[in-house]
Amino acid sequence: MLLLGCIKEVSDYELVISLPNGLTGFVPVTQISDTYSKMLSEQVAQGELLEDLNSLSDMYSPGTLVRCIITSIEKSADGRRSIKLSIDPKKVNNGLNTSALVSGMLLSGFVSSVEDHGYIIDIGISGTHAFLPRQKAQNYIKAIKRGSDLKIGQNLNCVIVEVKNEGRVVRLSIDRSEVAASLATEQQNWTLSNLLPGLVVKARVQKVSPLGIKLSFLSSFTGIVDFMHMNPEKSMNYSPDQVVKACILSIHPTSKVVRLTLRPAFLHPGGSPNQLSSDRVGAVVEESTVKAFYKQFGAIFEFDDGTLALARSKHLSKTRKSFKPAAFRTGCKHKCRIIDYSLMDEMYIVSLKYKVIEARFLQYQDIHTGDVVQGKVFAFKSIGMHVKVTDGIKGLVPSLHLADVILKQPEKKYNIGDEVKCRVLECNPAGKKLILTLKKSLVQSKLPVLSSYEDAKPGLITHGFVVCARDFGCIVKFYNDVKGLVPKNELSSEPISCPDKVFYGGQVLKVMVLKCEPKQERLLLSFRLSSKPALEDKKECSPKTMQDVKYQIGEMVDVKVLKKKDNGLEVSILEDEGHVVAWIPTAHLSDFVVNCKLLWHCLQEGDVLPRVMCLSDKGERIILSRKSAVISAVQEEQVVRSFSEIQPGMLLTGYVRNVMPFGVFVEFPFGVTGLAPKVSMSDKFVTDTKDHFVVGQTVIAKVMSIDEEKQRVLLNLKVSECSSGDSAAESFALLNQYFKEMKEIRNLLRRREESSMAQALCELVPGKQLQLVVQDVEDDGSARLSGTCVTGLTVTATRYHLGDKSIVSGEKTKAVVLHVDALTSKVYVSLREELLRKRPKQVCVRGSQRTPSTLPSCST
Repeated sequence: MLLLGCIKEVSDYELVISLPNGLTGFVPVTQISDTYSKMLSEQVAQGELLEDLNSLSDMYSPGTLVRCIITSIEKSADGRRSIKLSIDPKKVNNGLNTSALVSGMLLSGFVSSVEDHGYIIDIGISGTHAFLPRQKAQNYIKAIKRGSDLKIGQNLNCVIVEVKNEGRVVRLSIDRSEVAASLATEQQNWTLSNLLPGLVVKARVQKVSPLGIKLSFLSSFTGIVDFMHMNPEKSMNYSPDQVVKACILSIHPTSKVVRLTLRPAFLHPGGSPNQLSSDRVGAVVEESTVKAFYKQFGAIFEFDDGTLALARSKHLSKTRKSFKPAAFRTGCKHKCRIIDYSLMDEMYIVSLKYKVIEARFLQYQDIHTGDVVQGKVFAFKSIGMHVKVTDGIKGLVPSLHLADVILKQPEKKYNIGDEVKCRVLECNPAGKKLILTLKKSLVQSKLPVLSSYEDAKPGLITHGFVVCARDFGCIVKFYNDVKGLVPKNELSSEPISCPDKVFYGGQVLKVMVLKCEPKQERLLLSFRLSSKPALEDKKECSPKTMQDVKYQIGEMVDVKVLKKKDNGLEVSILEDEGHVVAWIPTAHLSDFVVNCKLLWHCLQEGDVLPRVMCLSDKGERIILSRKSAVISAVQEEQVVRSFSEIQPGMLLTGYVRNVMPFGVFVEFPFGVTGLAPKVSMSDKFVTDTKDHFVVGQTVIAKVMSIDEEKQRVLLNLKVSECSSGDSAAESFALLNQYFKEMKEIRNLLRRREESSMAQALCELVPGKQLQLVVQDVEDDGSARLSGTCVTGLTVTATRYHLGDKSIVSGEKTKAVVLHVDALTSKVYVSLREELLRKRPKQVCVRGSQRTPSTLPSCST
């Protein structure tokens, strides 16, 4: 169906079109013209803005008349219909061909190319080349004041000035006086198949009725003018055979019904209807006078200033039963509320319903950030839940905001049609965007709403929600996308080494504003709801703080264990008389993850650890490390101190900071971090990243590439890629360090533990030969053994390590120690003859050897 419409709103992605009889349609950005769509596709493919591609707002403005064709009528989740339109000339002018083109015709066209002497215009007719000379466009360009040139994709009302070569070449004009004087005539050979909306014709009145007028025009055509499109000043003065000027509004493709308008604003092509102000939408009119009543359609009202308004039948009363026709006689007065406006009908749309008049919200402009609103659940999407606040206002509750905790299956908590109480996080009336939250902590909060950086005054306490937790602290968000940082030292009065294990996305917390820079949109926050800085609280127990003493990264210190905590050791630095408190995370007690756990278990308060390296002095406390590989890298200057020093191909020693499904983040001394993607983690196929690496694990990484703009580093952890050359020497150095630490652990156990089991553990080393007795043979082929030298320990030989021996319970046998797990008191042995014949020293080395590039997995 072809219609004449008027642009009501312009956004980045669509035109909102006012259609006759109070309807509204939408033209997507892809339905402007072929040329414009191709440019859009090119811009998307290139990923950068095209100089010649103008936005819709650069080319279109409210109040402009356009010819449209309905492409589809879509039904939304709440049952409302949405009319999708196109203004593409190929679709609008589809009924025309080259032979039908004659001088004087008024057509729609789009600028497809800007040339030296004029413009190539796309009129959508195959085989026709349309040209607009520059001189025929100058008056129009000056009048619209949108630059010195027409823009590609711009819609134009064009008059055909000249037709050549049987319609293959036409010359056009968009001169405002020529367009305004254009009149469709019989000589132009219009037919029902190519008749266009927007044509102005001379017509003859055939019949007059209360609901409209029947007209004849262009000799053989008939059409209808409904009551809304009669000239308001002459609506009662039309008579049969009267000749009038009329404009075609719509042509129905199947019924061939043509509708026209007699309103003066449409009787000159290129004009525009009277502009109604959207500012009045939502206003309550205390007295509006009934001008006419139509039982099937509704009533026309007149305001005190002469403005007309339409109330459809369903908006005249609460229900059909309560409707009283006598109350709508001409001259009766009613209270109503303006709910919309129709540019094409030059009328406001009003409602007399009490619930509409008293409604708190009528349009998006009525809603403010922080408002608490009632709504109904009407749809579930992957991004969240849609809520209908009113018939015309809908909002989205993102998945993060469906409850105080994350809901994996929100449809189990909410049902379609449920009434919900929400709070407005963000409202953008121009984009009709409404973001809501269902978190009770926010909905019921009595604290001030922080919706702008200007409102963030130091000392303000309010509610916010955590967006993410990182090593440096937490990002917290408020209303209208205002967000700020809670640094690590302001997370709690107690030190928090891993914020991501304490805080989670969506968590609602009270925060206090410490500092705000509105122009830079920077906000510093604290979870410590006290005016005192974090460090002041520790003055009594910490005579010296980090502000008093500074340690350089790489500096070696001796420390004494003060306190054992679940994730590390709190120590004092002896060089400063023990007055400076520092922290050794459990993962930094050794290069080997197993040894980390053993050392943490064996160390006690008061133990002294020599030669520990300062790894970081940022934040609230100094972080130390005992990783020998990391210490060696720093001391031998095989490190990068900043992003600018990184070069592809470098081999760097670091430690796993985080293990994600898509890869591993590695941190190096001095704070530089990089990502090893899943495909670059191992020479073996990686199914689950957690099967290959753990947080804190020491690794050697090769730099694959760097992105200076985004400050990103891509790494490779494959064994085959991370060898530096002398692999044998590095392997033995690594083994030497492992056994050195094992010896340290055994010494700690000897000093601490007095039980026979502990003493037995201390005496057992890989390669030591034992005399044991077979206790039992398991179903999987492994054997459990015992002996006086392993009292209280679980001794196991796997099926492979039984060799060719066929053993039975009670049999005495020799075995060699392969591995001792001190944490679980388990000993793994072998009965294989080839291992029993080896010297103990050789057994130790050959049973544990690893190349240096296997350092990432040395702790497994």
